[in-house]
Amino acid sequence: MKGAGFKRVLIKLGGESVQGESGRGIDAGRVSSLAQQLKAVSGKGVQLGIVIGGGNILRGCEAELEGLGRETADRMGMLATGINALALRDGLERSGVECRVLAVSGMEKAGEPHSAAAAVRHMEQGRAVIFAGGTGNPYFTTDTAAAVRALEVGAEALLKATKVDGVYDRDPMKDPDARRFDRLSYEDVIRERLGVMDLVAVALCMEHRLPVPPLSEDRRRELVKVVHRMAEECRVTVRNERRKSREKLKAAEKAGELSEDDSRNAQAKLQKVTDTHIEKVDKLMAAKEKDIMEV
Repeated sequence: MKGAGFKRVLIKLGGESVQGESGRGIDAGRVSSLAQQLKAVSGKGVQLGIVIGGGNILRGCEAELEGLGRETADRMGMLATGINALALRDGLERSGVECRVLAVSGMEKAGEPHSAAAAVRHMEQGRAVIFAGGTGNPYFTTDTAAAVRALEVGAEALLKATKVDGVYDRDPMKDPDARRFDRLSYEDVIRERLGVMDLVAVALCMEHRLPVPPLSEDRRRELVKVVHRMAEECRVTVRNERRKSREKLKAAEKAGELSEDDSRNAQAKLQKVTDTHIEKVDKLMAAKEKDIMEV
Protein backbone atom coordinates (compact mmCIF):
# COMPACT_ATOMS: atom_id res chain seq x y z
CA MET A 1 0.00 0.00 0.00
CA LYS A 2 1.33 3.42 -0.86
CA GLY A 3 0.29 5.00 2.40
CA ALA A 4 -1.29 6.75 -0.51
CA GLY A 5 -1.27 10.26 0.75
CA PHE A 6 -3.58 9.19 3.56
CA LYS A 7 -2.75 10.41 7.05
CA ARG A 8 -5.26 8.19 8.86
CA VAL A 9 -6.94 5.03 7.57
CA LEU A 10 -9.13 2.25 8.87
CA ILE A 11 -8.13 -1.20 7.62
CA LYS A 12 -10.75 -3.95 7.60
CA LEU A 13 -9.28 -7.46 7.83
CA GLY A 14 -11.06 -10.77 7.67
CA GLY A 15 -10.46 -13.27 10.43
CA GLU A 16 -9.09 -15.53 7.68
CA SER A 17 -5.99 -13.33 7.57
CA VAL A 18 -4.74 -14.95 10.79
CA GLN A 19 -6.21 -18.44 10.49
CA GLY A 20 -4.25 -21.68 10.44
CA GLU A 21 -3.90 -24.30 7.73
CA SER A 22 -7.06 -26.07 8.89
CA GLY A 23 -9.13 -23.02 8.00
CA ARG A 24 -9.92 -22.36 11.64
CA GLY A 25 -8.16 -20.97 14.70
CA ILE A 26 -5.16 -18.67 14.85
CA ASP A 27 -1.73 -19.26 13.34
CA ALA A 28 1.10 -17.40 15.10
CA GLY A 29 3.12 -17.21 11.89
CA ARG A 30 0.25 -15.58 10.01
CA VAL A 31 -0.25 -13.11 12.86
CA SER A 32 3.45 -12.23 12.78
CA SER A 33 3.42 -11.79 9.00
CA LEU A 34 0.33 -9.59 9.11
CA ALA A 35 1.88 -7.51 11.90
CA GLN A 36 4.99 -6.89 9.81
CA GLN A 37 2.88 -5.72 6.88
CA LEU A 38 0.96 -3.32 9.08
CA LYS A 39 4.23 -2.14 10.61
CA ALA A 40 5.47 -1.23 7.12
CA VAL A 41 2.39 0.95 6.57
CA SER A 42 2.65 2.52 10.02
CA GLY A 43 6.33 3.20 9.35
CA LYS A 44 5.31 5.56 6.55
CA GLY A 45 3.60 7.81 9.06
CA VAL A 46 0.06 6.55 8.41
CA GLN A 47 -2.17 6.44 11.50
CA LEU A 48 -3.79 3.01 11.69
CA GLY A 49 -7.19 1.92 12.91
CA ILE A 50 -7.99 -1.77 12.44
CA VAL A 51 -11.13 -3.87 12.55
CA ILE A 52 -10.63 -7.62 12.26
CA GLY A 53 -13.45 -10.10 11.79
CA GLY A 54 -13.89 -13.39 13.61
CA GLY A 55 -14.63 -15.75 10.73
CA ASN A 56 -11.63 -17.94 11.51
CA ILE A 57 -13.29 -18.79 14.83
CA LEU A 58 -17.00 -18.40 14.18
CA ARG A 59 -19.23 -16.72 11.62
CA GLY A 60 -22.55 -15.56 12.98
CA CYS A 61 -24.42 -16.29 9.75
CA GLU A 62 -23.00 -19.84 9.53
CA ALA A 63 -23.76 -20.54 13.18
CA GLU A 64 -27.34 -19.37 12.58
CA LEU A 65 -27.71 -21.86 9.74
CA GLU A 66 -26.53 -24.59 12.09
CA GLY A 67 -29.38 -23.88 14.50
CA LEU A 68 -28.23 -21.08 16.80
CA GLY A 69 -30.39 -18.01 17.17
CA ARG A 70 -29.10 -15.03 15.17
CA GLU A 71 -28.61 -12.78 18.18
CA THR A 72 -26.70 -15.49 20.06
CA ALA A 73 -24.58 -16.31 17.02
CA ASP A 74 -23.74 -12.65 16.45
CA ARG A 75 -22.72 -12.14 20.07
CA MET A 76 -20.48 -15.19 19.84
CA GLY A 77 -18.97 -13.63 16.71
CA MET A 78 -18.26 -10.44 18.64
CA LEU A 79 -16.27 -12.44 21.19
CA ALA A 80 -14.33 -14.01 18.31
CA THR A 81 -13.29 -10.56 17.09
CA GLY A 82 -11.97 -9.85 20.58
CA ILE A 83 -9.81 -12.98 20.49
CA ASN A 84 -8.39 -11.99 17.11
CA ALA A 85 -7.83 -8.42 18.28
CA LEU A 86 -5.74 -9.63 21.21
CA ALA A 87 -3.72 -11.93 18.96
CA LEU A 88 -3.06 -9.13 16.49
CA ARG A 89 -2.14 -6.69 19.25
CA ASP A 90 0.43 -9.19 20.52
CA GLY A 91 1.86 -9.56 17.02
CA LEU A 92 2.08 -5.81 16.48
CA GLU A 93 3.75 -5.17 19.82
CA ARG A 94 6.25 -7.97 19.18
CA SER A 95 7.09 -6.30 15.87
CA GLY A 96 7.72 -2.99 17.63
CA VAL A 97 4.43 -1.21 16.92
CA GLU A 98 2.77 0.31 19.97
CA CYS A 99 -0.87 -0.75 19.94
CA ARG A 100 -4.12 -0.49 21.90
CA VAL A 101 -7.30 -2.55 21.75
CA LEU A 102 -10.54 -0.63 22.30
CA ALA A 103 -13.46 -2.89 23.13
CA VAL A 104 -17.21 -2.31 23.11
CA SER A 105 -19.26 -2.42 26.31
CA GLY A 106 -19.25 -5.86 27.87
CA MET A 107 -15.85 -6.77 26.43
CA GLU A 108 -13.64 -4.36 28.38
CA LYS A 109 -11.34 -7.14 29.55
CA ALA A 110 -10.14 -7.45 25.96
CA GLY A 111 -8.89 -3.86 26.07
CA GLU A 112 -9.76 -0.31 27.01
CA PRO A 113 -13.42 0.79 26.90
CA HIS A 114 -14.30 2.01 23.43
CA SER A 115 -14.22 5.76 22.93
CA ALA A 116 -13.76 7.61 19.67
CA ALA A 117 -11.86 10.35 21.49
CA ALA A 118 -9.49 7.80 23.04
CA ALA A 119 -8.96 6.15 19.66
CA VAL A 120 -8.03 9.45 18.02
CA ARG A 121 -5.69 10.31 20.90
CA HIS A 122 -3.88 6.98 20.58
CA MET A 123 -3.59 7.31 16.81
CA GLU A 124 -2.23 10.85 17.08
CA GLN A 125 0.43 9.50 19.45
CA GLY A 126 1.52 6.96 16.84
CA ARG A 127 -0.24 3.90 18.24
CA ALA A 128 -2.18 1.45 16.11
CA VAL A 129 -5.73 0.99 17.39
CA ILE A 130 -7.67 -2.28 17.05
CA PHE A 131 -11.42 -2.05 17.55
CA ALA A 132 -12.85 -5.22 19.11
CA GLY A 133 -16.44 -6.42 19.36
CA GLY A 134 -17.88 -5.04 16.14
CA THR A 135 -20.54 -2.39 16.72
CA GLY A 136 -21.48 -4.06 20.00
CA ASN A 137 -24.90 -4.98 18.60
CA PRO A 138 -26.20 -8.12 16.88
CA TYR A 139 -27.39 -8.04 13.26
CA PHE A 140 -24.46 -5.84 12.18
CA THR A 141 -21.36 -7.16 10.44
CA THR A 142 -17.75 -6.18 11.08
CA ASP A 143 -17.87 -4.41 7.70
CA THR A 144 -20.44 -2.07 9.20
CA ALA A 145 -18.34 -1.77 12.35
CA ALA A 146 -15.34 -0.80 10.20
CA ALA A 147 -17.37 1.91 8.46
CA VAL A 148 -18.67 3.26 11.78
CA ARG A 149 -15.21 3.31 13.39
CA ALA A 150 -13.68 4.93 10.30
CA LEU A 151 -16.23 7.72 10.48
CA GLU A 152 -15.83 8.10 14.25
CA VAL A 153 -12.06 8.67 14.04
CA GLY A 154 -12.18 10.77 10.88
CA ALA A 155 -10.29 8.25 8.72
CA GLU A 156 -9.62 9.43 5.19
CA ALA A 157 -10.30 5.99 3.73
CA LEU A 158 -11.56 2.56 4.67
CA LEU A 159 -9.24 -0.06 3.19
CA LYS A 160 -10.61 -3.57 2.90
CA ALA A 161 -8.11 -6.37 2.35
CA THR A 162 -9.08 -8.76 -0.44
CA LYS A 163 -7.61 -11.95 -1.81
CA VAL A 164 -7.97 -10.78 -5.41
CA ASP A 165 -6.78 -7.81 -7.47
CA GLY A 166 -9.93 -5.73 -7.37
CA VAL A 167 -13.74 -6.04 -7.27
CA TYR A 168 -15.57 -8.65 -9.36
CA ASP A 169 -19.23 -9.46 -10.00
CA ARG A 170 -18.54 -13.03 -8.83
CA ASP A 171 -15.78 -14.77 -6.93
CA PRO A 172 -12.92 -15.03 -9.50
CA MET A 173 -11.31 -17.81 -7.44
CA LYS A 174 -14.39 -19.93 -8.14
CA ASP A 175 -15.55 -18.55 -11.48
CA PRO A 176 -12.93 -17.82 -14.19
CA ASP A 177 -15.55 -15.80 -16.12
CA ALA A 178 -16.01 -13.32 -13.29
CA ARG A 179 -15.97 -9.72 -14.53
CA ARG A 180 -13.58 -7.22 -12.95
CA PHE A 181 -14.76 -3.65 -12.44
CA ASP A 182 -12.30 -0.87 -13.28
CA ARG A 183 -14.41 1.77 -11.56
CA LEU A 184 -17.33 1.46 -9.16
CA SER A 185 -19.62 3.92 -7.46
CA TYR A 186 -21.36 3.20 -4.17
CA GLU A 187 -24.61 3.03 -6.13
CA ASP A 188 -23.12 0.35 -8.42
CA VAL A 189 -22.20 -1.83 -5.46
CA ILE A 190 -25.68 -1.51 -3.96
CA ARG A 191 -27.51 -1.98 -7.26
CA GLU A 192 -25.44 -5.01 -8.31
CA ARG A 193 -25.42 -6.32 -4.72
CA LEU A 194 -21.71 -7.00 -5.03
CA GLY A 195 -20.25 -8.97 -2.15
CA VAL A 196 -17.22 -6.73 -1.69
CA MET A 197 -18.75 -5.28 1.47
CA ASP A 198 -21.92 -5.46 3.53
CA LEU A 199 -24.57 -3.19 2.00
CA VAL A 200 -25.21 -1.33 5.27
CA ALA A 201 -21.51 -0.46 5.39
CA VAL A 202 -21.59 0.67 1.75
CA ALA A 203 -24.60 2.89 2.44
CA LEU A 204 -22.80 4.50 5.38
CA CYS A 205 -19.70 5.15 3.28
CA MET A 206 -21.83 6.54 0.47
CA GLU A 207 -23.72 8.91 2.76
CA HIS A 208 -20.49 10.28 4.24
CA ARG A 209 -18.41 10.02 1.04
CA LEU A 210 -15.81 7.78 2.68
CA PRO A 211 -13.51 6.24 0.02
CA VAL A 212 -13.23 2.45 0.05
CA PRO A 213 -10.29 1.44 -2.16
CA PRO A 214 -9.66 -2.32 -1.80
CA LEU A 215 -6.29 -3.45 -0.45
CA SER A 216 -5.72 -5.22 -3.75
CA GLU A 217 -2.77 -6.88 -5.43
CA ASP A 218 -1.36 -3.54 -6.61
CA ARG A 219 -1.24 -2.28 -3.04
CA ARG A 220 0.28 -5.52 -1.83
CA ARG A 221 3.03 -5.08 -4.41
CA GLU A 222 3.75 -1.71 -2.85
CA LEU A 223 4.15 -3.49 0.50
CA VAL A 224 6.53 -5.95 -1.16
CA LYS A 225 8.65 -3.00 -2.31
CA VAL A 226 8.81 -1.82 1.29
CA VAL A 227 9.96 -5.28 2.38
CA HIS A 228 12.67 -5.28 -0.31
CA ARG A 229 13.86 -1.87 0.84
CA MET A 230 13.96 -3.00 4.47
CA ALA A 231 15.89 -6.13 3.46
CA GLU A 232 18.46 -4.05 1.60
CA GLU A 233 18.87 -1.82 4.65
CA CYS A 234 19.59 -4.96 6.69
CA ARG A 235 22.17 -6.12 4.14
CA VAL A 236 23.88 -2.74 4.23
CA THR A 237 24.00 -2.88 8.04
CA VAL A 238 25.58 -6.35 7.95
CA ARG A 239 28.17 -5.26 5.39
CA ASN A 240 29.00 -2.15 7.37
CA GLU A 241 29.65 -4.29 10.45
CA ARG A 242 31.89 -6.53 8.34
CA ARG A 243 33.83 -3.50 7.14
CA LYS A 244 34.31 -2.20 10.70
CA SER A 245 35.47 -5.62 11.91
CA ARG A 246 37.94 -5.91 9.04
CA GLU A 247 39.38 -2.52 9.86
CA LYS A 248 39.89 -3.60 13.48
CA LEU A 249 41.60 -6.83 12.40
CA LYS A 250 43.93 -4.98 10.05
CA ALA A 251 44.76 -2.45 12.77
CA ALA A 252 45.53 -5.26 15.21
CA GLU A 253 47.72 -6.95 12.60
CA LYS A 254 49.55 -3.71 11.88
CA ALA A 255 50.13 -3.14 15.61
CA GLY A 256 51.60 -6.61 15.95
CA GLU A 257 48.75 -7.80 18.16
CA LEU A 258 47.66 -10.35 15.55
CA SER A 259 49.71 -12.48 13.18
CA GLU A 260 49.08 -12.34 9.43
CA ASP A 261 47.71 -15.91 9.45
CA ASP A 262 45.41 -15.23 12.39
CA SER A 263 44.17 -12.08 10.70
CA ARG A 264 43.50 -13.97 7.47
CA ASN A 265 41.64 -16.76 9.30
CA ALA A 266 39.60 -14.25 11.28
CA GLN A 267 38.61 -12.42 8.09
CA ALA A 268 37.57 -15.71 6.48
CA LYS A 269 35.35 -16.49 9.49
CA LEU A 270 33.98 -12.96 9.36
CA GLN A 271 32.99 -13.42 5.72
CA LYS A 272 31.20 -16.68 6.56
CA VAL A 273 29.24 -14.97 9.31
CA THR A 274 28.38 -12.14 6.91
CA ASP A 275 27.22 -14.57 4.21
CA THR A 276 25.11 -16.48 6.74
CA HIS A 277 23.30 -13.35 7.94
CA ILE A 278 22.69 -12.04 4.43
CA GLU A 279 21.29 -15.44 3.46
CA LYS A 280 18.92 -15.23 6.45
CA VAL A 281 17.78 -11.76 5.34
CA ASP A 282 17.15 -13.04 1.80
CA LYS A 283 15.10 -15.99 3.09
CA LEU A 284 13.05 -13.78 5.40
CA MET A 285 12.42 -11.35 2.54
CA ALA A 286 11.24 -14.14 0.23
CA ALA A 287 8.96 -15.59 2.91
CA LYS A 288 7.54 -12.17 3.72
CA GLU A 289 6.87 -11.43 0.06
CA LYS A 290 5.00 -14.72 -0.26
CA ASP A 291 2.94 -13.97 2.84
CA ILE A 292 2.04 -10.47 1.62
CA MET A 293 0.84 -11.68 -1.74
CA GLU A 294 -1.28 -14.40 -0.10
CA VAL A 295 -3.12 -12.19 2.43
